[in-house]
Amino acid sequence: MTVRVLASAVLVLAVASTAAHAADPRYPDWPCTQAKVPEISLAAVWAGPPLDDVQNKWKDDARISALVAKLAARKTPLDEAEKLVKEFLAGSAADKSANARLLFAGLFDTLSAQRAQVMNGLERVSRKQRDAADKIREDTLQLQSLQSATPRDEAKVEALSNELIWKTRIFEDRHKVVRFVCEVPTSIDQRLFALGRVIQQEME
Repeated sequence: MTVRVLASAVLVLAVASTAAHAADPRYPDWPCTQAKVPEISLAAVWAGPPLDDVQNKWKDDARISALVAKLAARKTPLDEAEKLVKEFLAGSAADKSANARLLFAGLFDTLSAQRAQVMNGLERVSRKQRDAADKIREDTLQLQSLQSATPRDEAKVEALSNELIWKTRIFEDRHKVVRFVCEVPTSIDQRLFALGRVIQQEME
Protein backbone atom coordinates (compact mmCIF):
# COMPACT_ATOMS: atom_id res chain seq x y z
CA MET A 1 0.00 0.00 0.00
CA THR A 2 2.75 2.46 0.92
CA VAL A 3 4.42 1.84 -2.45
CA ARG A 4 1.22 2.97 -4.19
CA VAL A 5 0.99 5.94 -1.82
CA LEU A 6 4.52 7.02 -2.69
CA ALA A 7 3.86 6.54 -6.41
CA SER A 8 0.74 8.73 -6.19
CA ALA A 9 2.61 11.37 -4.23
CA VAL A 10 5.44 11.40 -6.77
CA LEU A 11 2.86 11.82 -9.57
CA VAL A 12 1.29 14.77 -7.74
CA LEU A 13 4.69 16.39 -7.32
CA ALA A 14 5.42 15.86 -11.03
CA VAL A 15 2.12 17.56 -11.91
CA ALA A 16 2.93 20.44 -9.54
CA SER A 17 6.39 20.83 -11.03
CA THR A 18 5.06 20.82 -14.60
CA ALA A 19 2.44 23.44 -13.72
CA ALA A 20 5.06 25.65 -12.10
CA HIS A 21 7.29 25.53 -15.18
CA ALA A 22 4.36 26.13 -17.54
CA ALA A 23 3.35 29.34 -15.78
CA ASP A 24 4.04 32.72 -17.37
CA PRO A 25 6.91 34.21 -15.31
CA ARG A 26 5.05 37.53 -15.24
CA TYR A 27 2.16 35.81 -13.45
CA PRO A 28 3.68 33.16 -11.14
CA ASP A 29 0.30 32.25 -9.62
CA TRP A 30 -1.46 31.73 -12.96
CA PRO A 31 -2.14 27.98 -13.25
CA CYS A 32 -3.57 27.71 -16.77
CA THR A 33 -1.89 26.73 -20.03
CA GLN A 34 -3.88 29.54 -21.66
CA ALA A 35 -1.99 32.83 -21.62
CA LYS A 36 -3.20 35.20 -18.93
CA VAL A 37 -4.81 38.34 -20.35
CA PRO A 38 -5.58 40.39 -17.22
CA GLU A 39 -8.34 42.52 -18.72
CA ILE A 40 -10.64 42.46 -21.73
CA SER A 41 -9.89 45.28 -24.14
CA LEU A 42 -13.05 47.17 -25.08
CA ALA A 43 -11.68 47.68 -28.59
CA ALA A 44 -11.35 43.91 -29.04
CA VAL A 45 -15.06 43.27 -28.44
CA TRP A 46 -16.81 46.49 -29.50
CA ALA A 47 -16.53 48.42 -32.77
CA GLY A 48 -19.73 50.39 -32.27
CA PRO A 49 -20.24 54.01 -31.16
CA PRO A 50 -18.25 55.23 -28.13
CA LEU A 51 -19.61 54.29 -24.71
CA ASP A 52 -17.96 57.09 -22.73
CA ASP A 53 -21.20 58.97 -22.12
CA VAL A 54 -23.19 55.93 -20.91
CA GLN A 55 -20.72 54.34 -18.47
CA ASN A 56 -22.73 53.27 -15.41
CA LYS A 57 -26.05 54.68 -16.63
CA TRP A 58 -27.21 51.17 -17.61
CA LYS A 59 -27.66 50.47 -13.88
CA ASP A 60 -30.35 53.15 -13.69
CA ASP A 61 -32.57 51.33 -16.19
CA ALA A 62 -34.34 48.40 -14.49
CA ARG A 63 -35.15 46.63 -17.78
CA ILE A 64 -31.59 46.82 -19.05
CA SER A 65 -30.12 45.81 -15.67
CA ALA A 66 -32.36 42.73 -15.56
CA LEU A 67 -31.52 41.81 -19.14
CA VAL A 68 -27.78 42.26 -18.56
CA ALA A 69 -27.96 39.88 -15.58
CA LYS A 70 -29.73 37.25 -17.70
CA LEU A 71 -27.42 37.64 -20.70
CA ALA A 72 -24.29 37.48 -18.54
CA ALA A 73 -25.36 34.32 -16.70
CA ARG A 74 -23.48 31.27 -18.01
CA LYS A 75 -26.61 29.18 -17.48
CA THR A 76 -28.29 31.19 -20.29
CA PRO A 77 -27.31 29.46 -23.57
CA LEU A 78 -25.58 31.81 -26.00
CA ASP A 79 -28.15 31.30 -28.76
CA GLU A 80 -30.94 32.17 -26.31
CA ALA A 81 -29.00 35.25 -25.16
CA GLU A 82 -28.58 36.42 -28.76
CA LYS A 83 -32.32 35.95 -29.34
CA LEU A 84 -33.13 38.02 -26.22
CA VAL A 85 -30.85 40.82 -27.46
CA LYS A 86 -32.61 40.91 -30.84
CA GLU A 87 -36.07 40.89 -29.28
CA PHE A 88 -35.19 43.68 -26.85
CA LEU A 89 -33.64 45.95 -29.47
CA ALA A 90 -36.40 45.22 -32.01
CA GLY A 91 -38.88 46.67 -29.52
CA SER A 92 -36.75 49.71 -28.68
CA ALA A 93 -37.95 51.80 -31.63
CA ALA A 94 -36.39 55.30 -31.57
CA ASP A 95 -34.32 54.43 -28.50
CA LYS A 96 -32.62 51.48 -30.20
CA SER A 97 -29.17 53.05 -30.49
CA ALA A 98 -29.17 54.40 -26.93
CA ASN A 99 -30.46 51.11 -25.50
CA ALA A 100 -27.94 49.12 -27.51
CA ARG A 101 -25.05 51.15 -26.10
CA LEU A 102 -26.41 50.90 -22.55
CA LEU A 103 -26.90 47.16 -22.96
CA PHE A 104 -23.36 46.56 -24.14
CA ALA A 105 -21.90 48.85 -21.47
CA GLY A 106 -23.71 46.73 -18.88
CA LEU A 107 -22.50 43.48 -20.43
CA PHE A 108 -18.93 44.73 -20.62
CA ASP A 109 -18.92 45.80 -16.95
CA THR A 110 -20.65 42.64 -15.71
CA LEU A 111 -18.70 40.08 -17.73
CA SER A 112 -15.38 41.85 -17.03
CA ALA A 113 -16.13 41.63 -13.30
CA GLN A 114 -17.09 37.95 -13.62
CA ARG A 115 -13.90 37.25 -15.51
CA ALA A 116 -11.74 39.02 -12.91
CA GLN A 117 -13.44 37.07 -10.12
CA VAL A 118 -12.78 33.73 -11.84
CA MET A 119 -9.15 34.62 -12.55
CA ASN A 120 -8.53 35.77 -8.97
CA GLY A 121 -10.06 32.51 -7.75
CA LEU A 122 -7.80 30.48 -10.01
CA GLU A 123 -4.72 32.23 -8.65
CA ARG A 124 -5.87 31.65 -5.04
CA VAL A 125 -6.27 27.94 -5.75
CA SER A 126 -2.87 27.91 -7.46
CA ARG A 127 -1.23 29.23 -4.29
CA LYS A 128 -3.04 26.57 -2.23
CA GLN A 129 -1.83 23.90 -4.64
CA ARG A 130 1.74 25.08 -4.31
CA ASP A 131 1.51 24.91 -0.51
CA ALA A 132 -0.15 21.48 -0.74
CA ALA A 133 2.62 20.19 -3.03
CA ASP A 134 5.26 21.38 -0.53
CA LYS A 135 3.47 19.55 2.28
CA ILE A 136 3.11 16.38 0.20
CA ARG A 137 6.84 16.55 -0.55
CA GLU A 138 7.64 16.83 3.17
CA ASP A 139 5.29 13.97 4.07
CA THR A 140 6.73 11.77 1.31
CA LEU A 141 10.25 12.22 2.64
CA GLN A 142 9.05 11.56 6.19
CA LEU A 143 7.23 8.39 5.07
CA GLN A 144 10.34 7.12 3.32
CA SER A 145 12.33 7.77 6.50
CA LEU A 146 9.78 5.91 8.64
CA GLN A 147 9.84 2.94 6.27
CA SER A 148 13.63 2.74 6.48
CA ALA A 149 13.76 3.04 10.27
CA THR A 150 14.80 0.11 12.47
CA PRO A 151 12.71 -0.88 14.28
CA ARG A 152 9.90 0.21 11.98
CA ASP A 153 6.85 1.80 13.62
CA GLU A 154 4.01 0.34 11.57
CA ALA A 155 1.36 2.49 13.29
CA LYS A 156 3.16 5.69 12.28
CA VAL A 157 3.76 4.39 8.76
CA GLU A 158 0.08 3.59 8.33
CA ALA A 159 -1.10 6.88 9.83
CA LEU A 160 1.17 8.96 7.59
CA SER A 161 0.28 6.81 4.55
CA ASN A 162 -3.42 7.49 5.12
CA GLU A 163 -2.77 11.21 5.55
CA LEU A 164 -0.72 11.28 2.36
CA ILE A 165 -3.46 9.46 0.45
CA TRP A 166 -5.98 12.09 1.59
CA LYS A 167 -3.76 15.07 0.74
CA THR A 168 -2.88 13.58 -2.65
CA ARG A 169 -6.55 13.02 -3.49
CA ILE A 170 -7.44 16.61 -2.59
CA PHE A 171 -4.55 17.88 -4.74
CA GLU A 172 -5.62 15.77 -7.72
CA ASP A 173 -9.28 16.83 -7.38
CA ARG A 174 -8.32 20.51 -7.27
CA HIS A 175 -6.07 20.04 -10.29
CA LYS A 176 -8.99 18.62 -12.31
CA VAL A 177 -11.25 21.51 -11.26
CA VAL A 178 -8.58 24.08 -12.18
CA ARG A 179 -8.21 22.60 -15.66
CA PHE A 180 -11.96 22.95 -16.17
CA VAL A 181 -12.19 26.48 -14.72
CA CYS A 182 -9.24 27.62 -16.87
CA GLU A 183 -11.65 27.51 -19.83
CA VAL A 184 -14.07 29.99 -18.22
CA PRO A 185 -12.25 33.31 -18.91
CA THR A 186 -12.00 32.37 -22.60
CA SER A 187 -15.69 31.45 -22.74
CA ILE A 188 -16.55 34.82 -21.14
CA ASP A 189 -14.46 36.61 -23.78
CA GLN A 190 -16.24 34.69 -26.54
CA ARG A 191 -19.67 35.42 -25.04
CA LEU A 192 -18.95 39.14 -24.78
CA PHE A 193 -17.63 39.28 -28.35
CA ALA A 194 -20.61 37.35 -29.74
CA LEU A 195 -23.21 39.46 -27.93
CA GLY A 196 -21.40 42.65 -28.86
CA ARG A 197 -21.50 41.64 -32.50
CA VAL A 198 -25.25 40.94 -32.34
CA ILE A 199 -25.91 44.28 -30.64
CA GLN A 200 -23.92 46.14 -33.31
CA GLN A 201 -25.71 44.29 -36.12
CA GLU A 202 -29.10 45.21 -34.63
CA MET A 203 -28.06 48.88 -34.47
CA GLU A 204 -27.39 49.05 -38.21
